Amino acid sequence: MAQADSPNKTGRPTKLTEEIIKKAENYIAGDWMTLGHVMPSAVGLAKVIGVSKKTIYNWADNNDEFLHILAELNTEQEFTLLNNGLTGEFNTAITKLVLTKHDYSDKVSQDVTSSDGSMKPVVVELVGVTNESSKDE
Repeated sequence: MAQADSPNKTGRPTKLTEEIIKKAENYIAGDWMTLGHVMPSAVGLAKVIGVSKKTIYNWADNNDEFLHILAELNTEQEFTLLNNGLTGEFNTAITKLVLTKHDYSDKVSQDVTSSDGSMKPVVVELVGVTNESSKDE
């Protein structure tokens, strides 16, 4: 459990408290929607608890409980992006861009053949969006 006087790796006291952890858990549980956020995010959480995004990541590096909270936040963000991207509620290009942060990718490759045969045969490979991290689990 985080305490206001617990030192972090640099020796300074952390500002991470049980109250902040509770706010973070509530944010992930749905407060992000009631606050008008389009999707949950680390920067949104940082705004809600009044710290920088860098502090959010520092806390995750130094505190297993907050690391778990950040992992839940990323899962909620991925889920929201997938659902709203599939329904068309979110802009496709932005959804695709943000999903790359969750290890999704798409790949298109193409070879072209010329009439005199000097170029390679046409091969078009379309690979859909995949979640590389889910293969590890």
